[in-house]
Amino acid sequence: MSDPVEPEGLAAMLRTHVPPERRAQLDGVEDLEALLRGHLSVARNAWPTVPLATESFVRHLALHLPETGARDVLRECQAADLYLACACGEGHPAALRAFEQHLLQQVPSRLASMPRTQVDEALQLLRERLLMGSGGEPPRILTYSGRGALLAWVVISTARIASQLKTRDERQELFDEPPEALVQLLSTGDPEHDLLRKDLRELLVDVLRKALAALPPRERTLLRLHHLHGFTMDRLATMYGESRSGVARRVLQSRERLLKLLRAELAGRLKPDDAALDSLLGLVNSQLDLSLNRLMG
Repeated sequence: MSDPVEPEGLAAMLRTHVPPERRAQLDGVEDLEALLRGHLSVARNAWPTVPLATESFVRHLALHLPETGARDVLRECQAADLYLACACGEGHPAALRAFEQHLLQQVPSRLASMPRTQVDEALQLLRERLLMGSGGEPPRILTYSGRGALLAWVVISTARIASQLKTRDERQELFDEPPEALVQLLSTGDPEHDLLRKDLRELLVDVLRKALAALPPRERTLLRLHHLHGFTMDRLATMYGESRSGVARRVLQSRERLLKLLRAELAGRLKPDDAALDSLLGLVNSQLDLSLNRLMG
């Protein structure tokens, strides 16, 4: 989808989004208007179904212009890749689908020397890191500058994550939450639950961590995306290229697996006749969705 270019053109639009102290660099770029129109045309021809607004693309391009050397950066820009990254950062479903199908699906073959399970888990974590904002920060895919191929950038990022997943302990650290955050999620408004002994609260924190770390990577990611980051089933279906019903079924199965892991871990830590077991299991069952919203960020 395209939208009308402002009457004054793309060059003028770019100038409005470049900091004043850097605008002088643009004066030395020959045929700037034609260059920008060419970039936009290449990008839209590459991703004809991705509805990114012209100004969004130009603003994103301006964001990544360096303090010096803007002329070379503009001429060598990987426009189609930058366009797709910008659209993914804005959450356009067609862009997310294209990113999954045309880039992420190529990564395993590019990292064939690494164990496939390790690469798959790294890709799940990469989806979270690149496509979701965190702590008030925008999605990290928006940091891609267009100075190299997006596929190469994604492959390098995946390899870096995969190298951190060599041991179980390293993998668990990647998904840890501060203890105080996990304890806070147990505050349910129910006096009976809130009066759990301190040792039992600490036990539940530890169990929740272990259960999340034990989930298959794809299931953990689906729960994070849906319960914490608010991705609808439609958006998840678009991202993974599956039907809505299929994704909904996967999310439900993932939730049930997490509950099963929690129950098993708790039962193994407490005596069968310990009244605390029933209390904790009741807390897990009744508060799981609320817990996920705080636990998995």
